[in-house]
Amino acid sequence: MIRAMIVDDDALVRLGLADLLDGEDGIDVVAQASDGLHAIELATAHRIDVALVDVRMPRMDGITATARLRTLPHPPKVITLTTFDLDEYVYNALAAGADGFLLKDADPAEILRAVHLVATGSAMLHPTAARRLIDHYHQANQPLAAARTRLEQLTPREHQVLALLARGCTNADIATDLGMRESTVKAHVSRILTALEVTNRLQAALLARDAGLG
Repeated sequence: MIRAMIVDDDALVRLGLADLLDGEDGIDVVAQASDGLHAIELATAHRIDVALVDVRMPRMDGITATARLRTLPHPPKVITLTTFDLDEYVYNALAAGADGFLLKDADPAEILRAVHLVATGSAMLHPTAARRLIDHYHQANQPLAAARTRLEQLTPREHQVLALLARGCTNADIATDLGMRESTVKAHVSRILTALEVTNRLQAALLARDAGLG
């Protein structure tokens, strides 16, 4: 069972998402928060698997909340919610450790798919949207040479996996494209994250883009 938390200052949005998620087999909404501070309190008190977090909220915004959630002993996966497709705050949330983003008006089936995917360790970024987001709002935090030095630690196969990951592909997509088992892809991704010294696959994708891969 996926234990979900909804974090949004709009009560109607929380209600709508709660109804949607609770109606899905395998998902249980165990907490709802109206701002980032409340979300940290609830995530500390409850074991949360996936948190859907709004970007703009009072007291503590979704970006700060995401970074704080990722430092907890049992950090939840985070899906950032936003109203705008190319909102620069979305990139900042991903850099803070979010595992994907969704538009608030996304199709209900897409929201449910995102929760299931992120819970299993995949990311939820449409490939085209991922490229646009990175191209428009990514400001490299490290020199190109440093990014390429980290990539040199990877095997040729891991380079292939990372290139597809940087395009926004899921583990299942990568397994199909490279003719591997999904469990093998997960092992490669884990090794890639360690080698690149990043916390999630989206940060790995950003570093790969810095180095011109994918």
